[in-house]
Amino acid sequence: MQKIKPSFIFQHPDIRKMPYGGDYNPEQWPEDVWEEDMRLFRLAGIDCVTLNVFSWAALQPEEERYSFEQLDKIMDMARENQLHVILATSTAAHPAWMAKRYPEVLRVDFSGRKRKFGGRHNSCPNSPVYQNYSVALAQKLAKRYGHYENLIGWHINNEYGGECYCENCEAAFRGWLKETYQTLEEVNRVWNTSFWGHTFYDWDEIAAPNLLSEHFEEERTMFQGISLDYRRFFSDSLLANYRAEYQAVKNITPTIPVTTNLMGFYKPLDYQKWGRYMDFISWDNYPSNETPPAVTAMNHDLMRGIGKGKPFALMEQTPSVTNWLSYNALKRPGVMRLLSYQAVAHGADSVLFFQMRRTIGACEKYHGAVIDHAGHEHTRVFREIQALGEELKALGSQTMGSKTPAKAAILVDWDNWWALEYSAGPSCDLKYLDEVERYYTACYKQNIPVDIISTEDPIDGYSLVILPVLYMVKDGFSQKLKAYGMGGGTIIATYFSGIVDEHDLVVLGGYPGRLRDILGIWVEECDALPKGKENSFFWNGKQYPAVLLCDIMHMETAKKQAIYESDFYAGMPVISCNQLGAGKAWYIATRSSGEFYQDLIRHIARETGICPVWAPVEGVEITERRNETFRYLFFLNHMEEETAIAMELEGESPLDGMKYQKGEQAVLPGKGVMIYRVKIEQI
Repeated sequence: MQKIKPSFIFQHPDIRKMPYGGDYNPEQWPEDVWEEDMRLFRLAGIDCVTLNVFSWAALQPEEERYSFEQLDKIMDMARENQLHVILATSTAAHPAWMAKRYPEVLRVDFSGRKRKFGGRHNSCPNSPVYQNYSVALAQKLAKRYGHYENLIGWHINNEYGGECYCENCEAAFRGWLKETYQTLEEVNRVWNTSFWGHTFYDWDEIAAPNLLSEHFEEERTMFQGISLDYRRFFSDSLLANYRAEYQAVKNITPTIPVTTNLMGFYKPLDYQKWGRYMDFISWDNYPSNETPPAVTAMNHDLMRGIGKGKPFALMEQTPSVTNWLSYNALKRPGVMRLLSYQAVAHGADSVLFFQMRRTIGACEKYHGAVIDHAGHEHTRVFREIQALGEELKALGSQTMGSKTPAKAAILVDWDNWWALEYSAGPSCDLKYLDEVERYYTACYKQNIPVDIISTEDPIDGYSLVILPVLYMVKDGFSQKLKAYGMGGGTIIATYFSGIVDEHDLVVLGGYPGRLRDILGIWVEECDALPKGKENSFFWNGKQYPAVLLCDIMHMETAKKQAIYESDFYAGMPVISCNQLGAGKAWYIATRSSGEFYQDLIRHIARETGICPVWAPVEGVEITERRNETFRYLFFLNHMEEETAIAMELEGESPLDGMKYQKGEQAVLPGKGVMIYRVKIEQI
């Protein structure tokens, strides 16, 4: 068994348990409230606060004047009360004076309208004014507070997002294109500008693609190559803002780790690229009550994947209720604890909330908080926070730094996501994450751990690599995939794969293009089925639906495994399997049901020797983390009803000290959690 070395995300000598707390905004309250907050934090077991997230206007009230007196008091108070601090740079919302004096700092929206001051993320990332002042503020914060011994991390900006189509961005886009492609001839080639007479003869002829130029809807564009490159460019623009602030604080405090809070599968930003420049990954988890647990788990696993398998920080979640959904239902009793441990089960080494005290005005006044508007500890939510605080104290650092061993991987690629959903056909109902989620859920329901990887990650350590709708195959990836298969790996590819290269240009010679010899098939046509219409097929004795898209394919070196049952392509293959050296490459030419995906994954897992963490238990999520000594098995009951778990291994629960012998049963209450520690030597 390969040893897994611990990797603590907060490299601080005083961190002996998972940081517990979250966003605290004392600047919104009179100082006589602060001491009461400190009392309540101690009572709840809170030991970490994120400060200064939206304080730029207070810190820099005028262009040439900074004011740190209030933040000095807040930082001193946190230190005196033994609170660890994650200090934000406050650059997600510029001050009003900046918009008034320098209107070029304001964004232009997708419709071409110049914004006024308001909201947040309203700063053009390519504005020299914004760039200069944001970096200057980060430097001043690092110089002033970098010596505080309770400072455990830097939090750059907050939930980067949004887009801009102003003249700053248009000019910067042209510069990005020059750097990327060197010549206009190459730009014209990769964008196929001979179509519709779009040939460019000067760089300043290139316009930002929005509703004033190439788009007729937000997700529908007449020139996919132009819109795809603007996605790449704008993600890079915001990343450049982050990196500039990162370097500003790192130059002064080189040993303090730096992050920014991500937002799961957030389409506008290529998080896999961003992850290369983050000392640790952190993210904000806000599922609704209706979000399937598998989808939340998938988001956590994405964060772990962006961090190359290392633990991440749960930077925000709500203690009770959100404020932006159409119906903001309360988290039912036990759910806050359940979702906190679900994050830990998938790699989180912190449990942090937004917010500590519920604000009294503006759009987040009804968002949940540790301290409610009542202002005291006598609330259901506070009691749950306090109980979890006691448990995390008992758990200590046991799970911290441990990792998730996975033999299956799902490939996710932002460029592929952008290009696929910009594609003019074959179906507006084709959404990338839908297929990713189907394969992930099939693994999740069978307790098979999954890594979510990028095209640049190594794949030779996996027994199974799944490629949901890999429409875009980048240069070099097919060679890596072929070597993986030849060496004994198993591949699952799906319909509408291998169509284009990295510039969204069709690869000629027959679909699936660069994957053709790997999969051993040729796809002649692709039939898009409207909602309510389906085909069907039999596989391993069961009938399954074929919906959305049906690839019509021919066998070359592959063997057919199932055939369509109806329409003019009845009798043609719908599932194929190609022997690829010591490995296999499956092709699933349609979308099907959840039952099919589970049956397929179960079949291939048996073939490849992938073992589930634990035998499936209905409604119970079971996953694990490991260090050099122990397996930590997490049993998460997402049902209302209690259920019994038959212990397959001897071990104990670090939360309550209960020990179990092999064969004994543990009762898991509805919405209940059990962490079960087993010695590695038992495996």
